[in-house]
Amino acid sequence: MIVRVGADEFDGGPHEVVRALAAAADRADHVDTLNEQARLHLKNQGLEGASLWLAREGSEAAGFALLRGDELDLVVHPDLRRRGIGTALATASLDGRAGVEAWSHADHPAAAALAERFGVPRTRELLVMSRPTEQPLPATTIPPGVRVRTFRPDDEAALLRINATAFAHHPEQGNMSAADFQARTAESWFDPEGLFLAVDADDKVLGFHWTKVHRDEEPSYGEVYVVAVDPSRAGGGIGKALTSAGLAHLADTGVGEVILYVEGDNPAAIAVYRGQGFTVARTEAQYQGTPRQPAESRSGHR
Repeated sequence: MIVRVGADEFDGGPHEVVRALAAAADRADHVDTLNEQARLHLKNQGLEGASLWLAREGSEAAGFALLRGDELDLVVHPDLRRRGIGTALATASLDGRAGVEAWSHADHPAAAALAERFGVPRTRELLVMSRPTEQPLPATTIPPGVRVRTFRPDDEAALLRINATAFAHHPEQGNMSAADFQARTAESWFDPEGLFLAVDADDKVLGFHWTKVHRDEEPSYGEVYVVAVDPSRAGGGIGKALTSAGLAHLADTGVGEVILYVEGDNPAAIAVYRGQGFTVARTEAQYQGTPRQPAESRSGHR
């Protein structure tokens, strides 16, 4: 049975159901089923600007479909997969939609099959790369006239400016607003000592490296969360200096591994990260397009 949840019903029961289903999928697939944007949206805004469908098998919560704009998160409990629940959730949530985009963070074959069934093509890949912190860092020189320091609250506007220009064509990162930034810095994981800025002699921000430590995971690990350099200063060694500073900091926190995400069609960035000791750990896939209802759904059968 598929039930649509109203915004006024979300707090309490449905929110806990979504959290529990996502956690079960996390454990089974060894990935974060909901990305950070989705988790923060549910935590801070509930279903404002979003829609939620829950699937039940008898009294059991079987799965959910969460739609934010065109972004779809669809999760089925690992013990209840291959029963048509994913198809039923997709049928309900995609009915009448002109476009959708969805990630398979585990690049799961079932996600590929569901996307094919609804006519949504695979359009993008993210590579998750990792390196052990025990591996020595390559020698890096800070460019002349540049120094690296950590974040201060009055750096926010400059950081957002650098982020917007460096990721002007990036579909997610380039749209980070002041509210998005403040929501992230309000999270328990945020550490200003792990946010490094490259500045010139006048203290103008030229780039930054935002690191993150995932203490809620077992074992805990570090992340190259964001590296951005003012495009006018790209290619001058600032990015490498910032990355090295962040990696050294993450090693000092005691984590054994550091990960990062990089676009699969960005060979230059992948080559830079390979030079710093990163290797590909897994691939995440995005499906984007105009969905169609499968023939069996149109004829009333599932």
